[in-house]
Amino acid sequence: MNEGKQYSLIKPTLQTPFHIDFDWWQQHDSNWRVYLQSYLCDECSESYKDLDKDTLIDWVDPDTGEVQRVDGVLHALMSHCANQPDFITLHTTMVDSVFRYFLANGNTPLTPEELAEGIGKPARTILRTFTGSKVFKGIRPVNS
Repeated sequence: MNEGKQYSLIKPTLQTPFHIDFDWWQQHDSNWRVYLQSYLCDECSESYKDLDKDTLIDWVDPDTGEVQRVDGVLHALMSHCANQPDFITLHTTMVDSVFRYFLANGNTPLTPEELAEGIGKPARTILRTFTGSKVFKGIRPVNS
């Protein structure tokens, strides 16, 4: 089931960048939108409760001034909710912490070592978790 993508045969290392592969997630989890909505803060949850689940919004790139159509829930998560002080806590599971950390940093690719610094979990544990046979929350090596 290649679906036109080339998969790397190189085993990821502590220096391999990872990210949330939203394309993979959308193709493999029919509840991905419900899951994203569960991460909304109370304020954003209230704002999005009556909107269509596939609502796109206009977003202006602050660097270029270019207007783009983006997913409203994802934009709210990344630009507002992920900046709330309780978005990642000491009690957040490692998989959730990594997922939330990617949301908070705009899904910029990070290595397990960088993630370890950000969430306070061992880099080797992060690497083992996200290179196993199961893909958690679409977190995959970049270009996989």
